Amino acid sequence: MKVLIKSPCSASVIIQYGIKNWPIWECEPCNFSWNYMEKEICLIIEGEAKIMTEAGESYLIKSGDLVELHEGLSCEWQILKSFKKHFRLGE
Repeated sequence: MKVLIKSPCSASVIIQYGIKNWPIWECEPCNFSWNYMEKEICLIIEGEAKIMTEAGESYLIKSGDLVELHEGLSCEWQILKSFKKHFRLGE
């Protein structure tokens, strides 16, 4: 299952989806496993992280990226630099 990344996310997309009104999640450097029970779309505000899927795919995400993580995805997160994102769960 792929992770979709638009880099950089355009200002028009941020306005269109009202991303700046979405909740914010923050994390200091660490590693953790995560299973997505529903779709998540997020805009990385600051920092950098690596996502590794069970299928062996690896993605580097960073400030300015719009990332789509699909329902059913199981992955390992490695937060490389203090991380902050706006996020929305579900469709």
